[in-house]
Amino acid sequence: MNPRAVWGCFCLLCFSLLRAAEGNSQLLSFQPGTLYQYRYSLDVQLHHRPTAWPWGARLQAETLIHLHRLWRDRGGEELLQVQIRDLKAKHLPEEERSQDSTGGGPVEIALSPEAQAELQQPVFISWNSGKVKAFYGNEAENILVSNLKRGIISLFQLQPHAGTTVEEDASGSCQVTYTVSNHSITKIKDLLSCSKPKSGFTSINKIFGVEWQPSSRSQYVVKDNLLQSVLAEESHVVAPALRSRSGIKITSRQQLQLVPPAMPGPAEVSGQSLKDVLAGVEARPQPLGMASLPFRRVCTHCPSLRAFLKALDRQRVKTDTSKVATAWQFQRFIQMLRGAKKRDVLQLLRRTPEETRPFLVEAAVATQSVASLAALSDFLDFSKEPKSLLEKFLYAAAFSPQPSGELLHLVLDKLDGKQLAPEIWETGIIAVGSLVGKLCQQKLCGLQVKQVMRRIFHQKRKSYDKTCRLAAAEILLDNHPLPMDVINILLATSEMETEMATFLLLKVQNSLRDHHHLAKKIKKDIMGDPRINNYNFFSKVGISSSFSGPLTVTQDLTSTFGLDLLFLEGGFLRKSVSDFSLLSHGQRLRAAQVTFEAQGMELMMGENLSEGEEEPELMAGMSATFFDVQLRPVVFFQGYADLMAKVLLSTGEPTSVVRGNLLLMDHHQVIPLQSGLQVTVKLQGGLGLDISADMDVSIWEQELKSSVTARGSLAMDFQAELDSPFLQATLRGQTEVETSIHFDTKLRFSSSPVLMCLQLREEQVPYREVFTVSQSAGSRSSTARKGRRGTVPGREFALHQTNSKVCNLLLAAEKE
Repeated sequence: MNPRAVWGCFCLLCFSLLRAAEGNSQLLSFQPGTLYQYRYSLDVQLHHRPTAWPWGARLQAETLIHLHRLWRDRGGEELLQVQIRDLKAKHLPEEERSQDSTGGGPVEIALSPEAQAELQQPVFISWNSGKVKAFYGNEAENILVSNLKRGIISLFQLQPHAGTTVEEDASGSCQVTYTVSNHSITKIKDLLSCSKPKSGFTSINKIFGVEWQPSSRSQYVVKDNLLQSVLAEESHVVAPALRSRSGIKITSRQQLQLVPPAMPGPAEVSGQSLKDVLAGVEARPQPLGMASLPFRRVCTHCPSLRAFLKALDRQRVKTDTSKVATAWQFQRFIQMLRGAKKRDVLQLLRRTPEETRPFLVEAAVATQSVASLAALSDFLDFSKEPKSLLEKFLYAAAFSPQPSGELLHLVLDKLDGKQLAPEIWETGIIAVGSLVGKLCQQKLCGLQVKQVMRRIFHQKRKSYDKTCRLAAAEILLDNHPLPMDVINILLATSEMETEMATFLLLKVQNSLRDHHHLAKKIKKDIMGDPRINNYNFFSKVGISSSFSGPLTVTQDLTSTFGLDLLFLEGGFLRKSVSDFSLLSHGQRLRAAQVTFEAQGMELMMGENLSEGEEEPELMAGMSATFFDVQLRPVVFFQGYADLMAKVLLSTGEPTSVVRGNLLLMDHHQVIPLQSGLQVTVKLQGGLGLDISADMDVSIWEQELKSSVTARGSLAMDFQAELDSPFLQATLRGQTEVETSIHFDTKLRFSSSPVLMCLQLREEQVPYREVFTVSQSAGSRSSTARKGRRGTVPGREFALHQTNSKVCNLLLAAEKE
């Protein structure tokens, strides 16, 4: 074949491929000496999510965008000047009506001449066929104005061919996916992948955090290598994880439309480099980041600690932790302390009466600001302060929802080298353990907190009490067990006494029925092994038991109740464990666990010891865990003399287990919208607890009764703040609840086997919800508020069928 013909065919093929590629991937550009006009519109809405009240805040804005090319290099990089012209904004001053009703129209926002002048200051972008390489402007400009310009610039960030890449715009550095069809380009942005300057915080346990569901989609139209229009839409649904129906929905819609015809514009500037061209611009623009800058709103109505101190003599601090008014006051103190100086916090702690200091110490620990921790360090003297105040401080640290390293160092410093009472040391160890556990988020310490449990259960170094061995086995089973751990525990049951083996086998079987159990699959695989799953292992006939099941199930939350009963061979109760857990969005929290232990009771009833067995000391006590924090145990009596003294001299008053205020929910999140506007989400939830316990042993009637009463109040404040150069809007939802739960146990020793009845009942629960919309534009402001209240009837929970039968027997016997 003729070489020229071959070369000609090759060139024709290349030309065809280039044309095809050009059709799928256009090279975008702006012509020199031309002024392009785009009409820009913005519509941002915030809505409360309860379907009965579709109301909220809305901001609309319109302007013309002037764009022209200042300079272009040989590689295709262009320097564009972008300028806002005559922006007009409006908002809805009252609550938004539903679609089938009539409401007031939008009200125009009067912008000051200074604001208009700042908005019209031009910005510059380095742009190459759709990619914004750099952004230049005035670094001293108002943050909200600068962010709005970032939102407009973000609309020019695109690529003309399909694919997935990482882009930076007002939302941050995010993964985006492009699809191309004819003149249309679609961009889907993964907002969960965005990295941006770190701001905010949240509770370690996600159950007390916020669920965030974002989406972003932009549609571009490009014709003749020129950007014709953009439609960018995004939405965010944010809600407390425990109450997703009470959330807030944020929608943002940006539209950019080319306005023909193009007009003559300034001529291009000559220059060897981009730097030379920018140096010649009169405004002297500086390089800026594309991601929106975080903005902190100045609160004009927030409570001030300085003002509180001035009126301290007339102020009254509420201390009844079971009342919701105390929970609200607890949160107000946290807000005051977060903006206070060390000297003011220290003055507050020193001037207040002794009976209110525990409340203030709890608030200062929950605040965790540098100033509050420094004030606590100066104020707390572990050699002088009463034990009750020191315990408040240590427990407050242990319950912190998102502890800092500074808080741990403060606790360690106060414990170091001090001659302290034994109970303070015990509480201090609890606090340090809780803080370390939260700081390492239960990932860095797991392999070692397991080696110790294996050693205890298998008694590799020394013998342990059966309750210690069972506790070790439970930890191994409940924390991602290895197959060999489960096999070894099951094999060990063949050498155990009947009651202990029965208890462990039921524990494994029960976990297989729990659909939420983390280790369900691995245990099911092991139980498929005939060497393990056979009659030899599961033919124990003891009366010990292990049970768990659901109490309540909602859209966001499943609460479960578990009961473990370990009996001695003679039928006497050795240990009972009642567990209340919360499961939500893949997270588990042990809300409460109450353990009663008794030993030596069998000797009082004439039981004989086994050969070689040591005589146990007569004792009864209780330990409790709340929100994954172990409390210091309570001993009801220890020894026969102590038992008789408390029986004869009993006042009938229950023993206080825990009383105080906890900050359960503490979330602060900044959501930068692609429009450049910012939404700040805040969640704060305070819990007041008053838990008491009592145990009554009747030797003559051979009965043991125990009672745990938990009274509490929850105050939850959830809000979203929209900040823009023209409007500030706040949507707020406040929920308050008071509740009282009673857990009673009754054992009758005169029967064989021992009869045991459990009763769990909840009193009626009053609640109240208030939804507020506040808007402020210039000198005008408005507030709309709606609320509702109600009462959830009291109820008694049916725990399990066997328990119900025993309770009926005991109740029938009492009537006789």
